[in-house]
Amino acid sequence: MSGTPLETHLVRLIRETGPIPLSHFMALCLAHPEYGYYMTRDPLGARGDFVTAPEVSQMFGELVGLWLADRWLAEGSPAPIAIVELGPGRGTLMADALRALRSVPRMLDAASIHFVETSPVLRAAQCERFPDASWHSSADEVPDLPLFLIANEFFDALPITQYQRTDRGWCERCVGYVEGRFVPLLAPVAAANDKALPPALAAAAEGAIAEICPAGISIVSGIASRIATHGGGALVIDYGHERSAAGDTLQAVRNHAFADPFEAPGEADLTAHVDFEALAHGVRSGGAAAHGPVRQGAFLCALGIEARAGQLARNASPSQREALERALRRLTASDEMGSLFKVLGITPPGSPPPAGFA
Repeated sequence: MSGTPLETHLVRLIRETGPIPLSHFMALCLAHPEYGYYMTRDPLGARGDFVTAPEVSQMFGELVGLWLADRWLAEGSPAPIAIVELGPGRGTLMADALRALRSVPRMLDAASIHFVETSPVLRAAQCERFPDASWHSSADEVPDLPLFLIANEFFDALPITQYQRTDRGWCERCVGYVEGRFVPLLAPVAAANDKALPPALAAAAEGAIAEICPAGISIVSGIASRIATHGGGALVIDYGHERSAAGDTLQAVRNHAFADPFEAPGEADLTAHVDFEALAHGVRSGGAAAHGPVRQGAFLCALGIEARAGQLARNASPSQREALERALRRLTASDEMGSLFKVLGITPPGSPPPAGFA
């Protein structure tokens, strides 16, 4: 083992209390106030551990911004409004979106910019780019205004709870410390209430693993409730599956490569695939309309990414045109980000399908 400070803390915790739920382990690895992964570094880009779509090309953020503008116009151009991003990283997506929104008369004049961010390192980077923005620890803190919200690769990093089907029923998966290693272990007693599990898993075979993300459902339901009450629209973009299904999707990424999720806690990004069927159910339970999910490639193409790439290519050098072609492929191709990543739209109840979801 690496002997990280967080490892020492986790070993002590497990020795005092016994194995801890996987959700608790994941939360501490990512968000421990002193040693958590997101609390101590900028994880993005070539020098970090992974690259997100906004870092691939400006086209991504521009099209997301224009989608928000289309929603604003469809809502009758309300003022004032809140433009919000959950987990905004370095602020690249928001910068590109706002640049696109400058072409929409009066929208930026009506808007205040809000970031939901818990990482002090990333907050500092965002503050340099957006000194007039407001920062919040949760979406609940955003003012009660028409909400135009972006969540790109936010829900995948929320802690998940895992259960495994046994001859005793569904037992929660925990994390113990055995022979110098963190290892997954099953709780000795089956869950008293398994109604939180997706109905699609009711007939799952013994050995099957189920994942739920209570925090994600709570957050998306809250967003939906605000949009149902005050108007607006939201996009959730992430990697995951369209329908609830069994499977262990917990993964770790370090230095742009997959790693052992239980090794070197606090030094790797831990994520899990997003269950978009569960999120859509959470949207509807919050009173809003859910659209999709659709595949990212199809969504971006419907919004005109190919035309935007051609427009940028007109004044580009040969090397820049090659870079544009690579970025377009990475964002839209089915063997790149185009199929694995999905997009869920949220609008007020009764709204027709918004752009990209028709």
